[in-house]
Amino acid sequence: MDFLIHSVFGLFLLGPLLLHVRRTRRREAEALAAAERGKLFTSGPRAQHPHINISSCIGCGACVDVCPEGDVLAVIAGKAAIVNGSKCIGHGLCAEACPVGAIEIVMASPSLSADMPRLSREFETSVPGVFIIGELGGLALIKNAVNQGRESIDTIARRVARQSRAPGILDVCIVGAGPAGLSASLRAVEKGLTYVTLEQEELGGTVAKYPRQKLVMTSPVDFPMHGKFNKLEISKEKLMEFWATVIRKGNVQVRTQEKVESIDREADGTLTIRSTSGGYRARSVILALGRRGTPRKLGIPGEEMPKVMYGLIEADAYVDSKILVVGGGDSAVEAAMGLAYQKGNQVTLSYRQPEFSRLKERNALRIRDAMKASKLRVLFNSQPVEVREKSVLIDVAGAMTEIPNDWMWVFVGGEPPNAFLQKLGVAMGERDLTRESGEEARLVMAARE
Repeated sequence: MDFLIHSVFGLFLLGPLLLHVRRTRRREAEALAAAERGKLFTSGPRAQHPHINISSCIGCGACVDVCPEGDVLAVIAGKAAIVNGSKCIGHGLCAEACPVGAIEIVMASPSLSADMPRLSREFETSVPGVFIIGELGGLALIKNAVNQGRESIDTIARRVARQSRAPGILDVCIVGAGPAGLSASLRAVEKGLTYVTLEQEELGGTVAKYPRQKLVMTSPVDFPMHGKFNKLEISKEKLMEFWATVIRKGNVQVRTQEKVESIDREADGTLTIRSTSGGYRARSVILALGRRGTPRKLGIPGEEMPKVMYGLIEADAYVDSKILVVGGGDSAVEAAMGLAYQKGNQVTLSYRQPEFSRLKERNALRIRDAMKASKLRVLFNSQPVEVREKSVLIDVAGAMTEIPNDWMWVFVGGEPPNAFLQKLGVAMGERDLTRESGEEARLVMAARE
């Protein structure tokens, strides 16, 4: 009788264990199968990504479960591994979920960063007084951009305190009004610095161009003049509303539609900034620019028509229209789906490759569902060759076809502002960003202790 009871009790305990083992083996088999198909380890992470300490990892899979991008991580041979690095957006949720602290968020390897500006610990370039923060410096996350905006202004404020001010010379000129530039502007007001903030487009930078309802933050952010912003998920609209409120309360002045054309360092050390609307002199300049820079164009006849655009702000402004979206990245797919669900729209997505390969997991699932539901049409192996007044001529796998068209959006990347930086004299080159990120993380941890 006792043997029977022990046997039943043993089976009761063994069942969940066997189920866990079976699930783990299935996950590992799927990861290995994907590797064999050549989908893994082909192009590593391009920016922030998790670094896994194998000696500490216990293979619990918490990092795999919490990743919102799907198959970035997998447990292979009892250890966590990056299996789809190109999808990683570096939010750091995996590091937070790891129960043994085996994951650290670091930067891409130096081989992927040959065109990066060389920066000091204070984010200063090789040109004294010129700082680079945010995406252009290699960090794409909003929380990092905000932190760098605050820290760069603190560095400038310490220098200003040791110098005598001269009339007509600003303490700092901030170029860009995205997360990094707005953070720097708020901090400049908080520190009592004289400043000007210039933005070539509109308030919000890259975030302002995100399609509606796109989630843009996944961890708390400490904004100057506001404090901790604790929402873990927030839409573009809510974030823009929050920024507008903070900027209004702080009386931050941003000059939009004003593009900086040149920056020159004078013999006395001051910097002369020339823009499309005038000129300024400042002790320091903060470049809070995106890496996308100027949108890349297709170089085809008719592309200069007003109906061709390179950024979508609000999809619901376009209804009952025949629309073409060009590109195969997340921005193109998100824009196409946003437009496809507006009243009366007929949306076609043109992509030059035979299939999507670098989409975030949620976008890959959404576009697949939209295609099945015939909400939009996708033309693979295609590229536009001419834009006409009421149509677009497209090469689809070598065959020319003309489709009716009212509006056209192009999302094929952009030209990074490297030429501008080189003209300014900013040294570019290979940087060991993994080491730098690790050192920065250790400094942050030491400061918290």
